[in-house]
Amino acid sequence: MDIFGDLRRMNKRQLYYQVLNFAMIVSSALMIWKGLIVITGSESPIVVVLSGSMEPAFHRGDLLFLTNFRDDPIRAGEIVVFKVEGRDIPIVHRVIKVHEKENGNIKFLTKGDNNDVDDRGLYKEGQNWLEKKDVVGRARGFLPYVGMVTIIMNDYPKFKYALLAVMGAYVLLKRES
Repeated sequence: MDIFGDLRRMNKRQLYYQVLNFAMIVSSALMIWKGLIVITGSESPIVVVLSGSMEPAFHRGDLLFLTNFRDDPIRAGEIVVFKVEGRDIPIVHRVIKVHEKENGNIKFLTKGDNNDVDDRGLYKEGQNWLEKKDVVGRARGFLPYVGMVTIIMNDYPKFKYALLAVMGAYVLLKRES
């Protein structure tokens, strides 16, 4: 596999075409992602389950599809993905208690199905309940274990860079027949 030889054999027009092709693939992926954000109302319409805290409902590596329509009320038993201050990674857990006030404010408590205690220990210090503003989305569907690729790439960064390099080289060097 002589990558640089392939590059030398391409004329400038072919090289520009391949770079443009690569840029179109990247921009198409970004447009699809932004479109999903608009359609689902969620800042992150697809997430990967990173721990076993929701087993047996969801396993590590499951890919979740989320929506986050503001008008839908949050109910006990619903699975939500939320972010709390001080944590970078969203958490996927089930709503176990909901408190609705007469003014329309809703506060709720979550817990992982596989955990013994509720999530108050995961919330920021002094916070005992979540609010709608903390919700990234609500689980609407899933694909089992499809997200393992993401987990492997996060656990082994060298694998991620090697995979990206191979994919980039393939797109740049593949010639149309």
